[in-house]
Amino acid sequence: MSKQGYHHGNLRQALVASALELIEEKGPTGFTLSEAAKRAGVTPAAVYRHFEGREDLIAECARQGYMIFGDLLDHAWNGGKPSALAAFSAVGRAYLAFARKYPGHYMAMFESGISPNRSPDLAAVASKSSTAMERATRALMEHVPVEKRPPVAMVSAHVWAMSHGVVELYAREGNRSPYAPEDLLESGIGVYLRGLGLIAPD
Repeated sequence: MSKQGYHHGNLRQALVASALELIEEKGPTGFTLSEAAKRAGVTPAAVYRHFEGREDLIAECARQGYMIFGDLLDHAWNGGKPSALAAFSAVGRAYLAFARKYPGHYMAMFESGISPNRSPDLAAVASKSSTAMERATRALMEHVPVEKRPPVAMVSAHVWAMSHGVVELYAREGNRSPYAPEDLLESGIGVYLRGLGLIAPD
């Protein structure tokens, strides 16, 4: 991106793109605002027309990531079709697919130390993805008597944590496992859900 991009009003998104590249290369805390500005082809002073500082820029990367993430989870859910279990599994696979395809966004969202509650806009889009996970979880519980159902938020959080763990340990480049990350996640979730009685034993 050259300085011409800034004159055409593209600086904000050019900086986001530059930051995402740097996050992938150096991690969310491994680059400076000056580096992002240089890669976007502008002076550091120009950055402050759009962002208060580096954390504000990373927060925007996270916000855009949550938007993509929420849309992917919604698409994977597919209205709960062809079954609640199949749709739930698809949501888990979508989590892994997002981490692979959008590593810069993923790290900005989950590894930067930026709180989802940093701003109302960020909180709203972050909430969309957690709502998608909870909706899929709730659908799995419909056949279980209310008094025997575990809390939806707790089950959703456990599955989210399991998904995140698979990403961190086995879905990153260079991390190796004797099993595909998707198989690890699906089998782990299956064991967990059977233990709760949410799906029938094999």
